[in-house]
Amino acid sequence: MRRMISASREEDGCLAYSYALDVLDDGLVHIIEKWRDQAALDAHFEAPHLQQWRSRFSELGITDRDLTRFDVNQGSRT
Repeated sequence: MRRMISASREEDGCLAYSYALDVLDDGLVHIIEKWRDQAALDAHFEAPHLQQWRSRFSELGITDRDLTRFDVNQGSRT
Protein backbone atom coordinates (compact mmCIF):
# COMPACT_ATOMS: atom_id res chain seq x y z
CA MET A 1 0.00 0.00 0.00
CA ARG A 2 2.86 2.37 0.74
CA ARG A 3 4.34 1.74 -2.72
CA MET A 4 0.94 2.34 -4.29
CA ILE A 5 0.51 5.64 -2.47
CA SER A 6 4.01 6.85 -3.30
CA ALA A 7 3.80 5.88 -6.96
CA SER A 8 0.35 7.40 -7.37
CA ARG A 9 1.39 10.67 -5.74
CA GLU A 10 4.25 10.90 -8.26
CA GLU A 11 1.88 10.70 -11.23
CA ASP A 12 1.25 13.79 -13.32
CA GLY A 13 -2.12 15.21 -12.31
CA CYS A 14 -2.34 13.59 -8.87
CA LEU A 15 -3.42 16.27 -6.40
CA ALA A 16 -4.08 13.94 -3.44
CA TYR A 17 -3.92 10.19 -2.80
CA SER A 18 -4.32 8.53 0.60
CA TYR A 19 -5.75 5.54 2.45
CA ALA A 20 -7.81 5.64 5.63
CA LEU A 21 -8.69 2.67 7.82
CA ASP A 22 -12.32 2.70 8.94
CA VAL A 23 -12.38 2.66 12.75
CA LEU A 24 -15.88 1.11 12.88
CA ASP A 25 -15.64 -1.45 10.07
CA ASP A 26 -12.62 -3.74 10.57
CA GLY A 27 -10.79 -4.38 7.33
CA LEU A 28 -12.44 -1.53 5.42
CA VAL A 29 -10.01 0.85 3.76
CA HIS A 30 -11.14 4.10 2.17
CA ILE A 31 -9.02 5.35 -0.71
CA ILE A 32 -9.28 9.09 -1.24
CA GLU A 33 -8.01 10.46 -4.54
CA LYS A 34 -8.07 13.86 -6.18
CA TRP A 35 -6.99 14.27 -9.80
CA ARG A 36 -6.45 17.35 -11.93
CA ASP A 37 -8.75 16.10 -14.68
CA GLN A 38 -10.26 13.00 -16.28
CA ALA A 39 -7.21 12.47 -18.48
CA ALA A 40 -4.96 12.22 -15.40
CA LEU A 41 -7.37 9.74 -13.78
CA ASP A 42 -7.53 7.68 -16.97
CA ALA A 43 -3.72 7.56 -17.09
CA HIS A 44 -3.67 6.45 -13.43
CA PHE A 45 -5.95 3.52 -14.25
CA GLU A 46 -3.41 2.38 -16.86
CA ALA A 47 -0.30 2.97 -14.72
CA PRO A 48 1.94 -0.09 -14.23
CA HIS A 49 1.87 0.19 -10.43
CA LEU A 50 -1.94 0.14 -10.45
CA GLN A 51 -2.00 -2.91 -12.71
CA GLN A 52 0.47 -4.68 -10.39
CA TRP A 53 -1.63 -3.77 -7.33
CA ARG A 54 -4.82 -5.09 -8.99
CA SER A 55 -3.09 -8.36 -9.88
CA ARG A 56 -2.35 -8.92 -6.16
CA PHE A 57 -5.86 -8.30 -4.79
CA SER A 58 -6.40 -11.87 -3.57
CA GLU A 59 -2.92 -12.02 -2.05
CA LEU A 60 -3.61 -8.75 -0.23
CA GLY A 61 -6.99 -9.96 1.05
CA ILE A 62 -9.01 -7.56 -1.10
CA THR A 63 -12.35 -9.22 -1.74
CA ASP A 64 -14.55 -6.35 -2.89
CA ARG A 65 -14.43 -2.81 -4.24
CA ASP A 66 -17.08 -0.12 -4.25
CA LEU A 67 -16.06 2.93 -6.26
CA THR A 68 -17.79 6.29 -5.95
CA ARG A 69 -16.73 9.22 -8.08
CA PHE A 70 -17.48 12.81 -7.17
CA ASP A 71 -16.99 15.63 -9.65
CA VAL A 72 -16.38 18.93 -7.91
CA ASN A 73 -15.94 22.42 -9.25
CA GLN A 74 -12.53 23.91 -8.50
CA GLY A 75 -13.87 27.44 -9.03
CA SER A 76 -13.93 30.16 -6.45
CA ARG A 77 -16.61 30.37 -3.81
CA THR A 78 -19.10 33.18 -3.77
